[in-house]
Amino acid sequence: MAKPAGPAVGTEVELDVTNVAHGGVFVARHEGRVIFVSDTMPGEKVRARITDDGHASFWRAETLEVIDAAPERRDHVWAEAALSRDPAQRAGGAEFGHITLDAQRTLKAAVLADSLQRFAKLGADVTDAVVVEAIAPASDAPAGAEQDGTGWRTRVRLQVDEQGRVGPYAARSHSVIPVTSLPLATASVAEHAPLDQRFPGAAYVDVIAPSADATRLVVVERDAKGRPAQPATQTIYEVVNERTFQLSAGGFWQVHANAADTLYRAVQSTIDEADFDPRAANLDLYGGVGLLAAAVGDKFGETVRITTVESDAVATDHAAENLAEWVGAAAITDRVDRYLARVNRDASAAERARLQAATVVLDPPRAGAGKAVIDSLAALRPRQLIYVACDPVALARDIGLLAGHGYELASLRAFDLFPNTHHVEAVARLVPTN
Repeated sequence: MAKPAGPAVGTEVELDVTNVAHGGVFVARHEGRVIFVSDTMPGEKVRARITDDGHASFWRAETLEVIDAAPERRDHVWAEAALSRDPAQRAGGAEFGHITLDAQRTLKAAVLADSLQRFAKLGADVTDAVVVEAIAPASDAPAGAEQDGTGWRTRVRLQVDEQGRVGPYAARSHSVIPVTSLPLATASVAEHAPLDQRFPGAAYVDVIAPSADATRLVVVERDAKGRPAQPATQTIYEVVNERTFQLSAGGFWQVHANAADTLYRAVQSTIDEADFDPRAANLDLYGGVGLLAAAVGDKFGETVRITTVESDAVATDHAAENLAEWVGAAAITDRVDRYLARVNRDASAAERARLQAATVVLDPPRAGAGKAVIDSLAALRPRQLIYVACDPVALARDIGLLAGHGYELASLRAFDLFPNTHHVEAVARLVPTN
């Protein structure tokens, strides 16, 4: 059963906002208690309403009015997510849209630096150097996109409510909010988004604009139990650095129009060539359709041996096709934790030597690799790890776990692949200390 609302829920308070927290919210204090509050930024005084008082150490609140604005505040890039709307009617997915783009990146760098300090125990010599790099806007982005961070999403999921209306979820809820605009979407996605149509019985509608294929809608119906049904498989095509990748329309691909190219090049530049052995048992973990394995192969040539490991069988099939030109490439369908446990158990002495000489690229989901994977990976003692992360806390936690196995952070870059949201991507290189 849900916990009954406490006496503070619904109370309006004035808050002085002092800091940014992980997750797109900000820190204030009221009568000594930490309040996490949305739709504001450090340096502001706001009137807010308490929405959650069920935690001993903190409460949550939503901003109703800005009393004293920070100089970095701007008109929200998405009118349907702005303060002028009741919090329950604000579209989610652009929680930093009221903040200037440079200030957004400063806040994201602060969250990443704080995470590295708290969870990886890294010092100021590392964390003070953290910056979040801008990437180029989409080719069809509107004028001014470099300043306002719009026009970049090549994939948008529109939820469907009981009346068949489509829209994003409201911020921090599962209420569908009908909207008339999608400013973060590329021009093609915005043009094809069926915002004025109804889809009775559907769970959601995906609007997808691949770089080498036609924009399309994928309508996912509900099954007899009301859950999203399995959609029919559609193959689409993306191009990165003149290389074509095939993948499922419902499969994972980076959302920003230039994100895949950014990470492809970042992985290539992060690998230390002096530590790279093309004949080693190189690995691409959580490899998807082989984007980062291809980045390694394209940089180091046809003699590269690399195995990509992915739990999604459809993605693995696509990876096998995308990597077919490399004789030394293999695509394995398996959970990464099980694969590494099996390798640790069964590898011969010769195989262990090739693994110890390896470069391992890993791009885990938002939750990170976790202790079991880190323990197994560290036991193989690869020469260098290239860790691609979409969550700063998960990355910092895993760096801390690797430090316990004698690995240190050798380099770190962060990229603003998700403008107007709190999300940030990072690429780290870790090496054994002895």
